[in-house]
Amino acid sequence: MEHWNKQFCLEVKGDYACFTRPEMKVERVSYDVITPSATRGIFEAIFWKPAIRWRIRKIEVLNPIKWISVRRNEVGQTASERSDGIFIEVARQQRAGLLLRDVAYRLHAELEFIPPSERPDAKHPVPEALLDSWETEELRKDENPGKYYGIFERRARKGQCFNQPYLGCREFSCEFRLVDDLSNEPAPISETRNLGYMLYDLDFQKNVKEPPPAFFRASMENGVINVPAWDSEEVRK
Repeated sequence: MEHWNKQFCLEVKGDYACFTRPEMKVERVSYDVITPSATRGIFEAIFWKPAIRWRIRKIEVLNPIKWISVRRNEVGQTASERSDGIFIEVARQQRAGLLLRDVAYRLHAELEFIPPSERPDAKHPVPEALLDSWETEELRKDENPGKYYGIFERRARKGQCFNQPYLGCREFSCEFRLVDDLSNEPAPISETRNLGYMLYDLDFQKNVKEPPPAFFRASMENGVINVPAWDSEEVRK
């Protein structure tokens, strides 16, 4: 079956954001702009199935880059099924963080359809109970890329999501809006800067317990960051 990947655009905004640099081991320091991996997480929060994959193509920065330094209480332990819980007074850690504030982005991503023969086994598929009845009915009848495109567009237009999209950290939730006509949208900021090496995403294709990270050299030209293809030589894995 011949098909093409359809590109979608979302406008997201929030009061605060933190896209943590992995080289900062103690304090949280954010990248200057949103990363491709955080962008993928926003699209997947709206719609994801084992039959699709999101490929980030472009990031547009709509608001000037502004910083704020805060000190927050964090929990230094991870809860598990074998533990008896976490005693907050013992596990609390106070850390400083350099965050972004008043952020707004326009995110461009392609919805890539994965043929059944090429799909990995999904460990945590989206429960069908979270989908509308008409969505599950469509997916069972005949699997067609156009149906997935339509499902995402309808969900994004209605503001539906599996979990609330966020900007790097879960406490920094964001608003999102589907962009239909780019000609009526405001232009990105007129700023150009070299952003250095940025986290692209984790290489989940390795199929290991801890997927290794991949990086790329990011640059912003007049508020626009073009994201290279995952398989390109610009992505260092």
